Amino acid sequence: MKKLYVSNSQESVRMFKSNFFESLSKVHFTVPLFIFLPVIGYFIWQDFAVHNSSIGGFFLWFIVGLAIWTFTEYFLHRYVFHLELPGKIGRRLHFIFHGVHHDYPSDKLRLVMPPSVSIPLALLFYWLFSLILSDVRLYAFFPGFLIGYLFYDIGHYAIHHFNFKGGMWKQIKQHHMLHHYQNPEKGFGVSSKLWDLILFSDFPAKKKKEEAKK
Repeated sequence: MKKLYVSNSQESVRMFKSNFFESLSKVHFTVPLFIFLPVIGYFIWQDFAVHNSSIGGFFLWFIVGLAIWTFTEYFLHRYVFHLELPGKIGRRLHFIFHGVHHDYPSDKLRLVMPPSVSIPLALLFYWLFSLILSDVRLYAFFPGFLIGYLFYDIGHYAIHHFNFKGGMWKQIKQHHMLHHYQNPEKGFGVSSKLWDLILFSDFPAKKKKEEAKK
């Protein structure tokens, strides 16, 4: 495996000549909360106040939405963010979408999705889910999906900037640090390693023990 280039600087490397596009690539880690928590609240209100959903029915589809997010997170990270197309343009696109994060993993302004990406993706997923789910199910399902996304996004920032002493978060951080500093072809789950276990992309036990000793 070729040697990985990693800078631990928290400053942002410039990605675009255009100041406008450069500004769209950076975001404070709290911004997703301000954008999506009101959306989540609106959908929950719609489900109960307008569509008269039962509590049991709501939580069933909420959990389904959360579960679907975990797979979506894994799929996007493994098969979209790590996709490297051939040629100079392919390398440039990969760097913009995800390569910059692997080269500068501590960049504090590029650890959560900027609204220029997260909002179009949210609208796309909402449209796709609306094709197969009725409103009463969709308005319970989509908040679960978005909560999963927020847990992933804000958790991703915390993994890179907080020092966890133990418990679940320390294990999640160790898993993600192995992905960054040992082998970027494994460990695609960020908020959970569930799909890494299911789809055989987890790290060998020896690597995990070595990381746990650090």
